[in-house]
Amino acid sequence: MRKASIPSLRRDIFTRDWPLDVEITAIAATLPSHRFLENPSGQLAYVYLTQFVRALAEQHAGRPFHELTVLDWGCGKGHVSKLLQQMAPGRLESCDILSKKDDSAFGQETPILKQFGIAVKPLEHDFLLPYEDNSFDVVLSVGVLEHVPNDQASLAEIERVLRPGGLFFCFFLPTKLSWTQAIARHRGNEYHDRLYTKTQVGEMLETAGLSLLDFWYRQLLPKNTVIYPSFRTFEKLDQLVTEHTPLRHFATNVEFVCMKPELPQEQPGELEQPGGLPNRTTSQAS
Repeated sequence: MRKASIPSLRRDIFTRDWPLDVEITAIAATLPSHRFLENPSGQLAYVYLTQFVRALAEQHAGRPFHELTVLDWGCGKGHVSKLLQQMAPGRLESCDILSKKDDSAFGQETPILKQFGIAVKPLEHDFLLPYEDNSFDVVLSVGVLEHVPNDQASLAEIERVLRPGGLFFCFFLPTKLSWTQAIARHRGNEYHDRLYTKTQVGEMLETAGLSLLDFWYRQLLPKNTVIYPSFRTFEKLDQLVTEHTPLRHFATNVEFVCMKPELPQEQPGELEQPGGLPNRTTSQAS
């Protein structure tokens, strides 16, 4: 079967009528800090984004998800880890910065992590990760990259722990022209102190040695606090506008998926000799 292009696969996955996670909904109803996950419009985004991760990872690797290793980098409340966990990857690691801040898994109530037995590895350094080189097939940043002290250093670490050919998904990255971000800043909300453009993303990935595969804008209208009467219709309309009209540049987020390049294949006639010198198999004229 022919592989779908990444944008085509993304559009297909994003517009399917995925069921909401009733367990997450029930837990979210118990805590004000989790209420955005009780809102169908708020939760649906995480559902289809994680479904996209599984679909693209399987297509890209040519292997089922249960054979792949996944890192939820900066897992926070744990809802993304929970959605990934029930997809049964071969290995799922969840980590977060060891901090008392309320956006860290260690600084807030985390009933989702506790109820579903999701262990979180504490990160004690601003960007260094406690994993071996080439450890993961997939790494996710879901609203994380914009908060780290040094985004470029963090990308370099992600590149290090990814296996050659591995995928890095970055979701909920706030965009510079976002009208919702502009209103938030006007009200004195500086939660996102860095906003991004497509050019900036490209430059950062190039510096980190990662190859951009797909880039898109998402979420023109707010979803966490507004309850829409027909949230699925609203979601499809929102995606239609951000995919096909210039209004996409004012959306809340830019998002992307990139790849750690495969290792270069050994060239014929360039076999390594002791000392690291190439072995020229063709004769040279004297």
